[in-house]
Amino acid sequence: MCGIVGYTGPRQAYPVIIKGLKRLEYRGYDSSGVALLSDGNLKVYKKKGRVTELEEEVIGKNIEANIGIGHTRWATHGEPSDRNAHPHSSASGRLAIIHNGIIENYAQIKQELVKKGYSFTSDTDTEVLLNFIEDIQKNNHNSLEEALRIALKRVSGAYCILLMDQSDPTTIIAARKGSPLVIGIGKGEHFLASDASPIIEYTKEVVYVNDYELAIVKPDELILKNLGNEKITPYITKLDMELAAIEKGGYDHFMIKEIFEQPSTIYDCLRGRLDAEAGTIRMKGVEDNIEQLKNANRIMIIACGTSWHAGLVAEYIIEELCRIPVEVEYASEFRYRNPIVHKGDVIIAISQSGETADTLVALEKAKENGAFIFGIVNAVGSSIARISHAGAYTHAGPEIGVASTKAFTGQLVVLAMMALKIAKEKGTITDARHHALILELADIPEKVDAILKNAKEIEKIGQVYKNASDFLFLGRGYNFPVALEGALKLKEISYIHAEGYPAAEMKHGPIALVDENLPVVFIATKDAYHEKIVSNMQEIKARKGKIISIVTEGDEISPGLSDHYFSIPSADELLAPILTVIPLQLLSYYVGTAKGIDVDKPRNLAKSVTVE
Repeated sequence: MCGIVGYTGPRQAYPVIIKGLKRLEYRGYDSSGVALLSDGNLKVYKKKGRVTELEEEVIGKNIEANIGIGHTRWATHGEPSDRNAHPHSSASGRLAIIHNGIIENYAQIKQELVKKGYSFTSDTDTEVLLNFIEDIQKNNHNSLEEALRIALKRVSGAYCILLMDQSDPTTIIAARKGSPLVIGIGKGEHFLASDASPIIEYTKEVVYVNDYELAIVKPDELILKNLGNEKITPYITKLDMELAAIEKGGYDHFMIKEIFEQPSTIYDCLRGRLDAEAGTIRMKGVEDNIEQLKNANRIMIIACGTSWHAGLVAEYIIEELCRIPVEVEYASEFRYRNPIVHKGDVIIAISQSGETADTLVALEKAKENGAFIFGIVNAVGSSIARISHAGAYTHAGPEIGVASTKAFTGQLVVLAMMALKIAKEKGTITDARHHALILELADIPEKVDAILKNAKEIEKIGQVYKNASDFLFLGRGYNFPVALEGALKLKEISYIHAEGYPAAEMKHGPIALVDENLPVVFIATKDAYHEKIVSNMQEIKARKGKIISIVTEGDEISPGLSDHYFSIPSADELLAPILTVIPLQLLSYYVGTAKGIDVDKPRNLAKSVTVE
């Protein structure tokens, strides 16, 4: 959530910043702004709404500068408005700041500043932080860098901060805790951003800033320090990302592009790991820590949103194959409980961005108690990747659409391979079953491709139900979490109220909702639960509900009970969720677009939740 871009160097800063802010639009925002510094003058332009409205705002104004910072804001303190938009200027007008995160004790600090005579032009915690920094600098006669360091020792909360001082025309000072920051290394120039997408156009060499670190960034110099004022050697990483990966490539939306990328992203996830011919899986993070994993007393999976649904599928898979008890926890709840975590427990953290605030805090808590942390993330170099003892990347590539699609299927593939690897080492799976599942996994990209070739069928169904006010999604076993994911996607993308349930729970309440206007989506593939699902479909049909079913090719029963159905290739029930979720992703997309919604930027949502 929120986006940060900064530049210092020989180029004109404004075009770099604006293009960068557009690259970060997927993170979700309600206002945007830039601060530019030239000839000792600090100019701040900001506007509620899209970045395009900011561009209109600056027409005819002076935007010449070789240094600047820009921000897209997702409101926390104070409503979306021009005055609450970032950047903020200090009381003297000498400093400008942009900030991702939340300063939790801002009210107390604000009260102290008001007593000193400060007044505020916004409702934000960020303006309080900036004036607090300036007050420290003024009263202690120290540098801006030192004032920031003192301030950050006093404040509590999460932050990624970029600061400019009109008396220092080439320097941006940055700091982070709990909110990501990456610095791009150019020739005589530096780029700063919330993630690598605004930077990749200019350089592939980056430094990921860690928590409690300050960066002093000049065109030809990058200095990293900790809060104790000790210098740190920057570790330069090479980005494995191409510009084309963050472009739409001819698609109307990033979401549909990313749905259609799944045959290749799943293949990339398997590539170099799964050898179908030899019947083997190679995963260094698992192999190097196999004793920890196979001898775990229990596995706790911690995640949020779509990643939590991937964890639920993994619970079924790991318990079935590895015979290890699994608990799946919302990170946001886990961090505030007093969970029982022992040495010997394994925590699997799942996050697309690797920056999810609740998951990070939950991991820190579990790590303190001696748990072994295994991270499954998509973003290379992210905070969860760094805090984990070991892990695996999903290799799904940049996911720009706010609604997670290809990251989810990548997570399922990694978790399935991980479970197979542990089960093989533990001896809880037969050789025949192990080899059969490996062959099935190898066929998944081709089967996903076959589903996508019939996407037009889902588009027609989306048109029929675009005006529905409610949906019910039902599944059993491995496909129950897919029902939850289908409901979440529809809510996110079409703003239609939807519920996901285990099909057997329908009679314990949700069946009261069923009438001739309610679309009920059944995941009715041929598996051990098929007869039970068919019975549930009969119950909905008897009450005149509209049935949409996802069925296995060749099924002659479920289609006859359905108002609409979509066939998918057969698959082992353990791996079926990777296939059954694809039509539900398409359904949410086509219903959303039929309603005229910008599905890449659904209202009120951010791509990665880096604050509470």
